[in-house]
Amino acid sequence: MNYPSLREFISRLELENELVRIKEQVSPILEIAEITDRVSKQPGGGKALLFENVEGSSMPVLINAFGSQKRMDASLGVHNVEEIAKRIERYLKIPPPVSLLDKAKLLPMLLQAAQFPPKLIGGSNAPCQEVVHLDNDVNLDQIPILQCWPSDAGRFITFPIVINRSVDQKVKNVGLYRMQVYDSKTTGMHWHIHKDGAHFFHEYQKQNKVMEVAVAIGADPASCYSASAPLPYGIDEFLLAGFIRKKSVPLVKCKTVDLEVPASAEIVLEGYIDPSEMRLEGPFGDHTGYYSQDDDYPVFHITAITHRKDPIYLTTIVGKPPQEDFYLGRATERIFLPLLRTQLPEIIDMDMPVEGVFHNCVIVSIDKRYPMQSRRLMSALWGLGQMSFVKTIIAVDATVDVHNYDEVIKLVLNNVDFERDLFFSEGVLDVLNHGSDNMLYGSKLGVDLTAKVEGEPGFGESLPPAFHGPKPPSKMDVLNQFEELKDCRILELDTKRVVMYAALDKTLPNQAREFSERFFDVPEFASVDIVIVLEGHVKLDDDSVVMWKFFNNLDPKRDFYFDDGRLSIDVTNKLKEEGYQQRWPEEIEMSEEIKTHVDSKWDSMFKE
Repeated sequence: MNYPSLREFISRLELENELVRIKEQVSPILEIAEITDRVSKQPGGGKALLFENVEGSSMPVLINAFGSQKRMDASLGVHNVEEIAKRIERYLKIPPPVSLLDKAKLLPMLLQAAQFPPKLIGGSNAPCQEVVHLDNDVNLDQIPILQCWPSDAGRFITFPIVINRSVDQKVKNVGLYRMQVYDSKTTGMHWHIHKDGAHFFHEYQKQNKVMEVAVAIGADPASCYSASAPLPYGIDEFLLAGFIRKKSVPLVKCKTVDLEVPASAEIVLEGYIDPSEMRLEGPFGDHTGYYSQDDDYPVFHITAITHRKDPIYLTTIVGKPPQEDFYLGRATERIFLPLLRTQLPEIIDMDMPVEGVFHNCVIVSIDKRYPMQSRRLMSALWGLGQMSFVKTIIAVDATVDVHNYDEVIKLVLNNVDFERDLFFSEGVLDVLNHGSDNMLYGSKLGVDLTAKVEGEPGFGESLPPAFHGPKPPSKMDVLNQFEELKDCRILELDTKRVVMYAALDKTLPNQAREFSERFFDVPEFASVDIVIVLEGHVKLDDDSVVMWKFFNNLDPKRDFYFDDGRLSIDVTNKLKEEGYQQRWPEEIEMSEEIKTHVDSKWDSMFKE
């Protein structure tokens, strides 16, 4: 089933018991975020939430709408998102017609493709313009925009479909860029340096021209997803939405700017950006689980607000994973895999673990045929679009299930040769990466777990034997020896290498490295091959939290310390005295006051 608007999708969710209507009054300031965070961390992502009684606004708030695999599939009109990937693959593999019969066979597919482009309709029938606010009537305060986390700089629009054009008006861009509310008529426009929106903005800035912008909130589900998709430059996101829907996206002309927006949207903001005006934006609790740093960004001036007669405000929160954005990202992983294979055909499958928050870890399986093919693949990925921001790539053979993390971990701990199979590189990193010493670039790690082929170092060699030294130490043995540790945990894995997590109460520069050196010098601890040193407050019994910390805080070349065949990895917070040039961000945590307040009303909100 495909949905002309968000309304039909909500009805589907309700029909399938995937939506909870919350009638109790809630505040858009922190309270909705705390409730949603708890629900999104339930097994499978919890339910979608429709808050019908929000303080300060008559509009209901829909959140976590795409926050499960089932709802993500449903939003795109499929039983499984792989169906869309197969459709894309079918088009990519069309052989050129060589006969009249071949052309005739191709015609139905081409006719279907012709239906995909967005279609402009007359404004009189557009639901998104049933109510129009201009001039003094423009007021963002009527919308229940959330403040998600205590240290956020204010309220943020977090699921806006932002639409603009290049300065020559030839190329349209559609993207998701958060918008901090400054007052009733202005917001920030936070587009990262590598996004098309930022590229267009700099074109306007060079020519000192005002940039028109439109923002759609709560469009049809396929358009909501497509705005988040990493499409190549110049490809219309509404074209992708049409492909997914198998039907064109109806667009309507805005009232005050020369742009088109989805006609079925719940709310539309119209306005402009003056390239000479910048304003401090942030901090903001981001999808990394940390607050992103504040910085100067363009200011969006709103000239009109249009909406349905009874609009629903669609929003989302991001923070410590898992959250709703994980399921949007997983859909992208699956849908864009065929396009990735057009450039790197040896790729069999890939997986982006939730703990890697999209840009910190990718596991990829390949059909390996020649020496060093894995390293070639890693280097190619690091030079390819948004994959260039990935910090850690793990390559495995085609027979390995990249989605089976236990299998991958056992390969790492049983097969990897530290000298031969770890590949360090350097390059660009996501603007939200705080692990490296410098902003926007740092080191990267490739882990080659593929079987060695003839002509490759390691071919024909047997795997290293299991270590038969002293049995692993107990937790108390380690804590009694090292008072600076807050906790430790020796993993009980049936693998050749033994791993220990250590939570260090770090107060001095290079303290983690010095601890590791002393630890490796203790003969009774010789059976521990890998030590991962984390911050003192990390809960070591939660492997997902540990891996989230690991991938966020890691700069591989800086943080890997080898000692006679053993390895220490320092993923503690870094200090200026250690050469760290960024500001180590604050970890997202809700206030105790809000937690207690939500506790007091939880049962009444979710009673049957």
